[in-house]
Amino acid sequence: MVATAKPGFRELYTPKIVTVLKQGYSLAGLKADALSGLTVAIVALPLSMAIAIASGVTPDRGLYASIIGGFIVSALGGTRFQIGGPAGAFIVLVAATAAQHGVQGVLLATLLSGLMLSAIGLLRLGTFIKYIPYPVTVGFTAGIAVIIFASQIKDFFGLQLAHEPGPLLPKLQAMAGALPTASPVAMLVAGVTLAIIVALRKYRPHWPAFLIAVAVAAVGAAWFKLPVATIGTQFGGIPQALPWPQLPEISYAKVMAVLPSALSFTLLGCIESLLSAVVADSMTGRRHRSNCELVAQGLANIASPLFGGICVTGNIARTATNVRSGARGPISGMLHSVFLLLFVLVAAPAASYIPLAALAGVLTIVAWNMVEKHAFALLLRASWGDAVVLLVTFLLVVFRDLSEGILIGFALSALLFLHRMAQAVEVDHIGPRVEEDAPDATADSMPDGATLADASDPDMAVIRVTGAFFFGATSAVEAALDRIGDQPGAYVIDLSAVSLLDSTGAATIQGFADKAGRRGARVYLAAATRAVRRTLLAHGIRQTGARFRRSVPEARATVRRQRA
Repeated sequence: MVATAKPGFRELYTPKIVTVLKQGYSLAGLKADALSGLTVAIVALPLSMAIAIASGVTPDRGLYASIIGGFIVSALGGTRFQIGGPAGAFIVLVAATAAQHGVQGVLLATLLSGLMLSAIGLLRLGTFIKYIPYPVTVGFTAGIAVIIFASQIKDFFGLQLAHEPGPLLPKLQAMAGALPTASPVAMLVAGVTLAIIVALRKYRPHWPAFLIAVAVAAVGAAWFKLPVATIGTQFGGIPQALPWPQLPEISYAKVMAVLPSALSFTLLGCIESLLSAVVADSMTGRRHRSNCELVAQGLANIASPLFGGICVTGNIARTATNVRSGARGPISGMLHSVFLLLFVLVAAPAASYIPLAALAGVLTIVAWNMVEKHAFALLLRASWGDAVVLLVTFLLVVFRDLSEGILIGFALSALLFLHRMAQAVEVDHIGPRVEEDAPDATADSMPDGATLADASDPDMAVIRVTGAFFFGATSAVEAALDRIGDQPGAYVIDLSAVSLLDSTGAATIQGFADKAGRRGARVYLAAATRAVRRTLLAHGIRQTGARFRRSVPEARATVRRQRA
């Protein structure tokens, strides 16, 4: 076995752009990255504004997040193709934070989240994010999609609401009461936007469907002077410059108030960014540096609120667009931010004509695409355990809280895993047993290392434990050991197939050996791995009189010698 050195700080935290430049970067690569960056910017432009509006803040804050945060994610991140910016998954959290603590609370929570993300990356905890179970990710993604869609009903139908509640059921009740105020013109604009996006994706999949649909809606609304709410009428347009950086309002009381939101931003940011990096890896065959990526995400979320931007994370849809557009490296993502900055500096006044109903149509498509419909149906059919985890996570996200849904879903998945692991543990033994009659033993039915002679030996029992012997499996193992009669003078416990032994499992073996020793029986522990042996020794197994042997045959030979 060849020992390999653990990667050092430089290997783990070198940004991918450094790796790409060291490998050689040509003019052809720059052209490819410029084209893919422009393509992604065209996709990100309407989405950044739509996500910001749905999050309860002005549209320019979504653009600032894509410009500042997106640039840092690409420049310092651990992936070649990651595109950073505001994501639909954050709409629920940001909207709730904005409603409770205002825009300054959102900016402070984002900054705190950036500090946490950087700390998680520097502590090398990024690898643990991949342990989030699949049913949990599918459930919370579907739940977020439902909430996003519900948040767009007001603008989609042009409803007049003095106050829109946050929780889903009160929100739906309020909207139902406001249905008489629905605007046919807003519904027409939203419907046309939807139709254009769906048609372009079907017949011209390489065209920027979102941008074209929003542009058509804006031109139509301006040309025909349609009575619909626009970015200009609702928010006064978009400033034609980047703001000067400044810290959000910071005080101890404010930090404590927004800390739960910051923790939620951090948890979701870890999941979203690394999930997006994994998707990019699967599309390209590359490998990302998870901890480096989290540090970059943290720095992006520190910088974004300084310029008034909202949360930043890796975005799966824009990252996939970047890959499919022929990107060669992180410069594509950096150029995507530059192109968005040029839009703000040159063409921001044009955004004033974009109808909110059109952006509601865009987010309706985003919500629909977020739901992994095939995976959802598959998990419902796969097993009762996965179905329960999926539905509990989904329902908690929709009707309670996103973080609560993730944490409880993860806890249920852990319990389900422990149950399955406990069911996988087996105890096979040969020799006198106190149980119902069974067919005579054959060579095919006996544990490894046992023989027919062992089956007929009245003074020796060979016991084989298979699987992970941990606290969840101890009751099953204890029951199996208790079924063994008191007649044998020696026990050989085969531990070669024990992949894991925790303190509870060690205590169970110790208790059995102690009980056997008190009545004069000898116990031999055969073929234990080094880790299993170390755990047993730490729990004082030698004090019971039990002894280790390298194999089952060696243990049996020891028993026969002592008996002779």
